[in-house]
Amino acid sequence: MPPAKKRTRSYDSAKIRAAVLAQFGHVREAVGALTPGQLDGPTRLGEWRVRDLAAHLAWMVDSVPQLLAAPERGQDRLALLDWPFVTADAAERIDTHTRGIDASDLPALYARVADDYGRAVAGAADERLLPVSFGAMTLADFLVTRTVELVVHTDDLNAATGADIPYDRQALAACTRLLADALASRAPGGAVEVRIPPYAVVQCVEGPRHTRGTPPNVVETDPLTWIRLATGRAEWATELDGARVRASGERADLKGLLPLMG
Repeated sequence: MPPAKKRTRSYDSAKIRAAVLAQFGHVREAVGALTPGQLDGPTRLGEWRVRDLAAHLAWMVDSVPQLLAAPERGQDRLALLDWPFVTADAAERIDTHTRGIDASDLPALYARVADDYGRAVAGAADERLLPVSFGAMTLADFLVTRTVELVVHTDDLNAATGADIPYDRQALAACTRLLADALASRAPGGAVEVRIPPYAVVQCVEGPRHTRGTPPNVVETDPLTWIRLATGRAEWATELDGARVRASGERADLKGLLPLMG
């Protein structure tokens, strides 16, 4: 794990809480409309079927009330910017847990999760420490990570089913910004400016820092392309060739830094 970095961005807690529920609502509606054949279809996530992916999405939100119900433990704190880098270590555990979820009645599962989430966060303090697998995280920070899980896996679900599930603006913004800040944390510096309009601009990579005018090294892309690159769903060269990434300058090559999380 890289060393913890000072948190450089704040998030509006009320908006993040609502964004998690809103994005989950979009997924809930789409999952409820899937046919048994679609639920048995493949995904781009290895052996997972669509039903597995749908169950995993429910768990990602259900983890909030589950952790709020658990007693706080004496764990080291996990900084928000460190979270993207540690998730790959839990891949096997996540797969095992996901396959153990009873997904025989997804509408009922989603209804229960939405209700539990709403009740649990209603009176919970932002600074409440949650005993996540990798350390203690504040509720506020953990909810930002839920936007990443929801947005990334909504994209997976869209790719698998063609459902065209919409993205809540606040959820998409938070996901984009956290992954952009994680890049700047992994490769600190000011030689390259990464632009992901309309949500994020960060500077990264060691080298001469730009102070005025047009930066000599610029990378620009859209939020979903950035998220796919940051999570290994897309390849740098492919997105560059397809003009979904624009990169100018001799240092504007991020392929050695991606993906940030698996």
